Amino acid sequence: MTAPLRTGEPIIVKVALGARAYDIVIGRGLLASLGARLKALRPGAKAAIVTDENVAGLHLAAAENALGAAGVASTRIVVAPGEGSKSYRTFETVCEALIAAKVERGDLVVALGGGVVGDLAGFAAAATRRGLDFVQVPTTLLAQVDSSVGGKTGINSAQGKNLIGAFHQPALVVADTALLDTLPKREFAAGYAEVAKYGLLGDAGFFSWLEANWQDVFSGGQSFAREHAIAVCCRAKADVVARDERETGDRALLNLGHTFGHAFEAAAGFSDRLLHGEAVALGCVLAFEFSASRGLISADVAQRVARHLAAAGLPTQIKDLSGEVPDLDRLMALIAQDKKVKRGRLTFILVRAIGQALVVNDVDAAEVRTFLAEKLG
Repeated sequence: MTAPLRTGEPIIVKVALGARAYDIVIGRGLLASLGARLKALRPGAKAAIVTDENVAGLHLAAAENALGAAGVASTRIVVAPGEGSKSYRTFETVCEALIAAKVERGDLVVALGGGVVGDLAGFAAAATRRGLDFVQVPTTLLAQVDSSVGGKTGINSAQGKNLIGAFHQPALVVADTALLDTLPKREFAAGYAEVAKYGLLGDAGFFSWLEANWQDVFSGGQSFAREHAIAVCCRAKADVVARDERETGDRALLNLGHTFGHAFEAAAGFSDRLLHGEAVALGCVLAFEFSASRGLISADVAQRVARHLAAAGLPTQIKDLSGEVPDLDRLMALIAQDKKVKRGRLTFILVRAIGQALVVNDVDAAEVRTFLAEKLG
């Protein structure tokens, strides 16, 4: 697989959900067109931009200028950066701010930020006035390839990640790849874990392409590798979401690495100790190693995955984590709270090969405990 030549035109990926279908628009410099796109989408609507303090300093003025140039009135709602904002308290703050700004059902909520802002703003849009339309303007790689697409919105519980929320599809996703140029390397690498995940779960050719081209994805610029990678991921997710919007079947495959990853993320207190994408990278390696322990794949396959993710600067072993190593009992308690648990039985996304993920139900907790005990050493 090779990246196509630059055409100069945005790539448009359609999410086919009937009357609720929407476009994902991918390309460099798209933020300047945001006002025109919103005006075409909802003529006469005003917009409430939800963002965080970090993104506000980088991109809020440009977004507001784009809206103003198109005659779209806007208001801003700025929250603290980080996973801590996916909380009951911040959710209440955003909902009350939307009501105070007199945002009506015909208006738009704009989520300008990474996965935290997208999840939070989307959930607030789903709940306020019993449902407002919203637009995703993802500013991180992770959000552009994953969390901005598919309608999963929500906040965290003290008992686990994303346990409170709603399915609420955006009306439009505008993925300006130039915004990724401002990301710290660690944040970009964390997003890359989700890029690699799409190859690992369903596209072996794409994973091989990433092994050869991942440095071009990181460097961006005029290579078009970044746009190509994002488009491949968005097409894959759009196809899955169109088949299984509410995660009753195939969509669960998108959680490859997340059962282990979310447990480590929660154990780290949803903090900068372990970013979500870093947790997904570690979780993917553990999922491949757990698959190997069950005889589904060879250990060599799991090692290949670990080598690639490590080369991209991601954690692939529990010892790579900063701070205190999580307690085994705590990890098992967190895994038991995973959203895929059915009647108390664990469900894992495992693999038969790179690009061939499967849902495995009724996994014995004792087997997982033994596996993790060995990894914890």
